[in-house]
Amino acid sequence: MGVQRQAGIRVLLAGATGLVGGHCLRKLLADDDIGQVTALVRRPLEQAHPKLTVRVVDFDHLRDQAGTIDADAVLCCLGTTHRAAGSPEAFAKVDHIYVAELAKLAAARGVARFVLVSAIGADPGSPVFYNRVKGRAEAAVSELPFKAVHLLRPSLLLGERSESRPVEDWSKQMAPFWSLFAWGPFSHYRPVPAETVAARMVELAKSELEGIHIHYFKG
Repeated sequence: MGVQRQAGIRVLLAGATGLVGGHCLRKLLADDDIGQVTALVRRPLEQAHPKLTVRVVDFDHLRDQAGTIDADAVLCCLGTTHRAAGSPEAFAKVDHIYVAELAKLAAARGVARFVLVSAIGADPGSPVFYNRVKGRAEAAVSELPFKAVHLLRPSLLLGERSESRPVEDWSKQMAPFWSLFAWGPFSHYRPVPAETVAARMVELAKSELEGIHIHYFKG
């Protein structure tokens, strides 16, 4: 007799300790359509749940964990800042190289859907370093043979982070003023709650839509 799989959609979540990833994890565990959640993290999670499996990994050696990638959908919330990373190269490693490596392994393991939280302005040819790195990550994922790729491009994310980000904190204080002018073609630049982005990611993990899709938010 074969091993019976747990009912529901199987999701692999990378970046569960971050702002968007934390919201994703809570929503996935509360969603009855989700049967299994595997979280790839750099440090242990305190949270426990019957359908949650936590795997602490070294993303520099992610290929060693290829066998743990067994899912219908991957939600990728990997990301850092220049300040936290310490150098442009270290930033690019997290926001581009780690994302690309995870996507390659997921595609090789037959994962159907890859959902990536990116950023507004992402463009591999951008003269802006941040946007260029995000764009290269998107391009790396989009080249792989997934049934569906969803690229989410939020503007400034609103929510409480565990670590301090001075520039972001100042931007959040200014967010109400920016929103007054972010209308029409500029509406995508309005700040958006991280929880809203996470909710969209969880819905897309369950979607049967195929192809490559870019998603924006209007705050």
